[in-house]
Amino acid sequence: MGLRNGPGEFGLVTRAIHWTMMLLIFGQLALGLRLGSLEPGLANLWLYGLHKTVGFLVLALILLRIAWHLVSPPPPPLGPHNLLFWAARTAHWAIYLLLIAIPLTGWAGSSATGIDVMIAERWTVPPLVEASEEGEAFWFGLHDVLTKLLMALIAVHVLGALKRQAEGDGTLTRMIRGRA
Repeated sequence: MGLRNGPGEFGLVTRAIHWTMMLLIFGQLALGLRLGSLEPGLANLWLYGLHKTVGFLVLALILLRIAWHLVSPPPPPLGPHNLLFWAARTAHWAIYLLLIAIPLTGWAGSSATGIDVMIAERWTVPPLVEASEEGEAFWFGLHDVLTKLLMALIAVHVLGALKRQAEGDGTLTRMIRGRA
């Protein structure tokens, strides 16, 4: 079992990125839901900074994952190429696109507030859009809608993986151990 993907197995790098992203995304979703119920203030400002920092990390990891798959292509999916196969492939690519779009819309919404966008309370990133109340409402609204879509697709992804595991096709095992 190597670092790179093989014709029938996921390498260690792909699996490490996948499961790290899963943990970060679940944490981001929980934190984002909590932030949605809070009134911003000095006592919880650090939570917003944490959410932004992890969002940038997720964006970096999905870009790294895409680059890694260009260097070390993943093995082909198991099972027949039927309608469910193509639906799963479409959902998978939609998740990838959302993992790029959601951090970008959050960055744009944060930029529209007119407040510096920081990573780890250390590095200021350039604003994506000009400051405006309309822009802030638009970008954070889009961020919210895309995040809800991501949650639905993740639920479908997890249920699909569990269904395939129950059917014994080895897809989930392959993502955990590298090969079926």
